[in-house]
Amino acid sequence: MPEIVTSLPLLALTAVLGYLLGSIPFGIVMARAFGLGDLRKIGSGNIGATNVLRTGNKLAAFLTLVLDAGKGGIAVLLARWALAEDAAQLAGVAAFLGHLFPVWLGFKGGKGMATFLGTLLALSFPVGLAACGLWLITAAVTRISSLSALVVAVLSPVAAWVLGRPDLLMLSVLLALIILERHKANIGRLLAGTEPRIGKK
Repeated sequence: MPEIVTSLPLLALTAVLGYLLGSIPFGIVMARAFGLGDLRKIGSGNIGATNVLRTGNKLAAFLTLVLDAGKGGIAVLLARWALAEDAAQLAGVAAFLGHLFPVWLGFKGGKGMATFLGTLLALSFPVGLAACGLWLITAAVTRISSLSALVVAVLSPVAAWVLGRPDLLMLSVLLALIILERHKANIGRLLAGTEPRIGKK
């Protein structure tokens, strides 16, 4: 983790603002904007881009992906610009948690993969790029979004270490463990061979 140089009150403010940004449910916003209905009553009920894609609207799914990733990245970049690297990492974690537990939806949010990737890209572009590459390769081979997320979660700490960012090791391990926990049901379906593939309505 980076050296703590920012005052505790500013770190607390960073965490709150990062959380509020991360808690914006862009999947639901896009579903309503495109007239797709209540996303929580479609497919898996998840508010992320994969479930938006199950509606058949690829543009809405793409915009959800970009915006969910963007809120993590923007939180990091703003905190780094205004304060320092310790605040940047905290803002990324807070935005990630905001996506998972949004106050606007009774703390029932998504699984966090897009926000995780956006956060990594902003914290370290090489590490984030490696994570995105792992996701794309796994998705292209298996056509299973959840498996891609699990592969990225497990290998992101390795990427951070190999690419010379040991300061990101604790953050990537923490977020990876949360992603694994959020995908418990998916893991069960993967083992049973019943996990749906990308694009399946």
